[in-house]
Amino acid sequence: MNLIAKATIQIQKPIEEVFEGIVNPEKMTNYFISESSGRMETGKELIWKFPEFPVEVPIKNIQIEINHSISYVWDPKTVVKIILEEQPDKSTVIKVTEDGKTYNEANLKWAIGNTEGWANFLACMKAYLEYGIQLRKGAFDFMREN
Repeated sequence: MNLIAKATIQIQKPIEEVFEGIVNPEKMTNYFISESSGRMETGKELIWKFPEFPVEVPIKNIQIEINHSISYVWDPKTVVKIILEEQPDKSTVIKVTEDGKTYNEANLKWAIGNTEGWANFLACMKAYLEYGIQLRKGAFDFMREN
């Protein structure tokens, strides 16, 4: 049995704006990462940095369907998939899944933590895209190594 971390939210913005908010590092650095080595594009490999962790995260196997889906690998045992669904009112539902880890105690903790993380990612994206608010700024300073 594989574990799946997942989260879903609706953003009151057109699908094109939501898609651009995910693939464009100039947008994503306002709610998720602190730095990216480039724009998300099919076949490209990137390095992401996060404000609260002193690590560089390689982003591999990027697959893009414009205004529909984004997938990538940042943990060799999982695949992140982001699906965008346009709604009749021109808002967008975003569904994030990350799966691939088999069931055991450590991976169960991973699934709970990553589900929480993806819910936070979506809430921060919604706040930024809809209202220009940066919810993530300072939210995880307590996690930094001293």
